[in-house]
Order: sequence, then structure tokens, then C-alpha cells
Amino acid sequence: MYDIIIVGAGPAGMTAAIYARRAARTVLVLEALSYGGQIINTPDIENYPVEAHISGFDFSTKVYEQAKGLGAEFKFEKVVGLRDEGAVKTVVTQKNEYQAKAVILATGSENRKLGLEDEQKLTGRGVSYCATCDGNFYRKKVVAVVGGGNTALEDALYLSDLAQKVYLIHRRDSFRGEETNAARLSERENVEIIYNANVTRLLSEKRLTGIEVTNKLDGSVRTLEVNGLFIAVGRVPENENFAGLVDLDEAGYVAAGEDCHTRTPGVFVAGDNRAKMLRQLVTATADGAMAATEAVKYINAMA
Repeated sequence: MYDIIIVGAGPAGMTAAIYARRAARTVLVLEALSYGGQIINTPDIENYPVEAHISGFDFSTKVYEQAKGLGAEFKFEKVVGLRDEGAVKTVVTQKNEYQAKAVILATGSENRKLGLEDEQKLTGRGVSYCATCDGNFYRKKVVAVVGGGNTALEDALYLSDLAQKVYLIHRRDSFRGEETNAARLSERENVEIIYNANVTRLLSEKRLTGIEVTNKLDGSVRTLEVNGLFIAVGRVPENENFAGLVDLDEAGYVAAGEDCHTRTPGVFVAGDNRAKMLRQLVTATADGAMAATEAVKYINAMA
């Protein structure tokens, strides 16, 4: 029996472990693969307070070692279910079952991929899913954004202030995002919008060098020489295993406020799998701190 079980060892989950251990609570962190979450693949973080430049791997390792040093226990097992048994919560993995007084779900979300050959290999080498994280590396260079929602439009606007040229590629003939953003983009001289098209191939020589874009109407293929490709076609939260205990919004994110409470007492949520306006490293760690603090309050109230 643990005081708190945390599902997920990304920045939110590991920060929660630090705060829970500082409150003298026993903590188990369960993670399917390796600590760090998505940020571990980022070559250079430069928008997190204190560290002007640090790799995602080094950042994650420091947080992991801090949590371990405080006494948090880590087990690398995939969680497949959660049962609410009142004062006890049972977390089910592919191998075992673990019990706790409170559970924090910090499973994060995955960027929806295009599914192209070499997409994973080129992530961090010209392919990115976060313009605000990586856009600064492409000052005065040529980039492309793929997508048609608000994120894609905002990414293209943001990058147009940095890059020499921005291609915005959308599979339809109109955007799903706000018309004001689309109008602003149409006024940018260094932005070229390509409608009714898909990115169908990545070109590379160790790093991304270009993309092939196929027109959906006539099948014609255009090759664009770009230094970076920013993919903004949505995200996929990993909450399906907990749908019976938490409310999900239409996109599958856990519906919870800034206090990180779910509809099930003793079950909290932290990080990118929570419905929120901004998903950044700093907001993930903030969620982790809040969720752990609220979990400790819940346990104290139950005593």
C-alpha cells in the first residue's frame, strides 16, 4: 500500500513525485517505457526558467535523479487499468496490481503523426511538433507547417516572424481554425499557403532537407526545399484506460480544472493529458506540483 501512485514518468509525473516525497508520502511511479516523456527527444530546451540551454535528456535525467534521491520508487510497467475501491485505488499493470490511497494520472499525450517513412528518425533533426519550442532554431531559414486548425495557423504566424519563408500545407480548401488567424497569414509576404495537399515524403541527408507535397485534386507532386517541418495535425491523449473514472472532453482529454481534481475523489490528473489551453514543459511541471499537493490534502482529510 502506497500513499500515492503516479501513472507516468514525464515532467508532470516526476514533479508530482518530488512534491509528494517532500510531504513525506510514500510514492510509486509507474511508467511503460522510460522516464522523461516526450521532452526527452528535444535536443535543446531554451524556454524553461533557470536553464538557458539543456537537452531534454539531461533535463529529464536531473528530475528523475531528484525524485529518486528523495525516495520515490519507480517501476517500468505499462498501466492498463484503474479500480476505485473507495479509500483504496488499485492500479493494474500488465504484470501486477498496486494499491494506493490516491492516484495521479500523468500519462501525457502524443503528437499525432503523419505516418511517413523516417518521420520518427528525423524528429529533432528537422521534424518538430512544437513551433514555440523549436522555432528559434530556424531563424532566417525555410520551414513548412502542415495542418489546418488553430495550432497550425498560430504556428505559421509565429514562424513567419522568425523564418525566411513559411509554407503552410493543408489537406482541405479551407481552414478549420479561426478566420482572423487565416486572414493575418494571408497578409504575410513570406507565407505561402498550399491547399488541397498532403505531405507524402520526407527528404533527408542526416537532417531534413525537403518534403514532397502531393496535390489531392490532380495528383501532381511538388518538391519543397525546407530546413524544418512543423507537424500540427492534433494530439492524442492517453486516457482510454481510465475513461470509467474520469470525465473526458470531446478530444479525449481529462476534464479537470487547475486544481487537477477529477470526478473521482482521490484520483487526480497532471500534465498534457489534462484539458488546458497551453501544453508546455512549464505547465506540465506546474500541474505535477498542484496534483501532488491536492493528493496530500486528500489523504490528510481521509485520515
